[in-house]
Amino acid sequence: MFDAIVIGSGMSGGIAAKELCERGLKTLILERGRKLTHGEDYTDSLMPWELPHANKIPEDELADYPVQSQCYAMTAANKSFWVNDREHPYSTPDDKPFVWIRGYHLGGRSLMWARQSYRLSESDFAANGKDGHGSDWPIRYADIAPWYDHVEKFIGVSGSKEGLEQLPDGEFLPAMALNDAEVDFQSKIERSFPGRRVIPGRCAHLSEAKEHHLELGRNPCQYRSLCERGCSFGAYHSSLSSSLPAAERTGNLTTITDAIVHSLIQDPKTKKVTGVRVIDAHTKEGRIYEAKIVFLCASTIGTAQILLNSKSAENQTGLANSSDMVGRNLMDHVNTAGALGVYPGLLDRTYFGRRPTGFYIPRYRHVTEAAEFMRGYGFQGGISRAGWHEAAFATPGVGAEYKAAIRKPGPWTIFLSGYGEMLPNPDNRVTLHPNRIDQWGIPIPHIEISHGDNDRRVAKQMDLDAETMLIAAGATIIKATPPSGEADAQPVSIAAAGSGVHEMGTACMGKDPRTSVLNGFNQAHDVPNLFITDGSAMASTGTQNPSLTYMALSARAAYHATEFLKAGQV
Repeated sequence: MFDAIVIGSGMSGGIAAKELCERGLKTLILERGRKLTHGEDYTDSLMPWELPHANKIPEDELADYPVQSQCYAMTAANKSFWVNDREHPYSTPDDKPFVWIRGYHLGGRSLMWARQSYRLSESDFAANGKDGHGSDWPIRYADIAPWYDHVEKFIGVSGSKEGLEQLPDGEFLPAMALNDAEVDFQSKIERSFPGRRVIPGRCAHLSEAKEHHLELGRNPCQYRSLCERGCSFGAYHSSLSSSLPAAERTGNLTTITDAIVHSLIQDPKTKKVTGVRVIDAHTKEGRIYEAKIVFLCASTIGTAQILLNSKSAENQTGLANSSDMVGRNLMDHVNTAGALGVYPGLLDRTYFGRRPTGFYIPRYRHVTEAAEFMRGYGFQGGISRAGWHEAAFATPGVGAEYKAAIRKPGPWTIFLSGYGEMLPNPDNRVTLHPNRIDQWGIPIPHIEISHGDNDRRVAKQMDLDAETMLIAAGATIIKATPPSGEADAQPVSIAAAGSGVHEMGTACMGKDPRTSVLNGFNQAHDVPNLFITDGSAMASTGTQNPSLTYMALSARAAYHATEFLKAGQV
């Protein structure tokens, strides 16, 4: 028997395992995907000319990746990191698509994430209780702030201190500075819209490596921006480069890959989980692993699937589901087309290297500007110049004339992409398909989600604001929703749910066991030794990228779980 089992090795599972191991618990990680080795299984050393088809995936191969290929980060160089959609099916209604982006391997999506790392604020944690949508968070900013500190110091987050109430400052490494064009844009926007700020993107990259990073073999960012292929330098935080090596050096970690979790086993007398049923991905043989506590970090939809499939005589609707909230309140950030334009001037300027982040415009609606909808949105963006690599594939020709042509830098281009808050809705949910099973005999997830009226109002205004800001900065619009001057007259360009790759909810935290799944320690109301710390625990989305919050919740829950275990309370 282990002290702890962690299901999933991605963003939250990696941190949970690290914290549990460092607190002395013999910990088992169960990962449904294959084993990957940091550095050895990456393709970041390949030069552009070493990649076939200009790093594009041939159409016949794309047939197996109709969902995964919708993610900007999927290329021929890292195709092996993404699941084969044909081999890993899920279902949706025909008129309600959901884009479920996945990576089944050791480290999970922590290898492919965009690394944007922002804290939720006090207003984010209070929002549900204030306007009555979703369950009131059982914690507030003060409860998680020390754990944000803890995680940021460990993973390394570059950023600038800005003193914004809606976007709390953190424990930052030096920021990756804005380029000249972005500084120009910053000046224009902050002058034209006094309540809006343009700041360097906060990202989990080592702009400067501290001693504890170097001890793990991590090194400063090389500004190659090949991050989605895996980083052999360990410059960005992933489970493979960071949290799992930290757990392994304690001597307390055991890792088993190719282990498909079928369900959890509960003792009906004690209400505790006693074991985890696992199916070998290759042999299809079943086995059971036992532990004193279990951390379920299988991702928002995977976690719901496991809980719902953990049926028993005592739990007819699944484990930890007396509230009937398991699978409900599925959310993703509201995503739209945003805006793209040519930025004027500065043709005598350029920059060197490829910075792995851009700029960020924190939420301003209901902060410095009013809105006719609830919650708000933030923007991510950047300004760059096309170089030889882009020109090489866009310019026809051969020989000396061709080479001379592609040496000339292209124009500056700017993009803005918004992330809006989606309101919790219990009708947006994950269930088990009644008659379809996967290759291991497990019912596949059925996902049903749609955007509400408030979500659509957020999307309309978000697109309008993006275009308005580009025009105010003097950019020539290439792509955007046609300007209308009125948000209500503007067509909605809202993307399918899941496109933001920030799925959350399905096992939300809350104060009331009747309307939530987890308490303020990420501990299941119904199952005292079960802790859930992935995106499923989120009671609301905020407007910020959520991974930093998952990690902070994981570290916090691991501390309390260990203390509860020592005290004999679980």
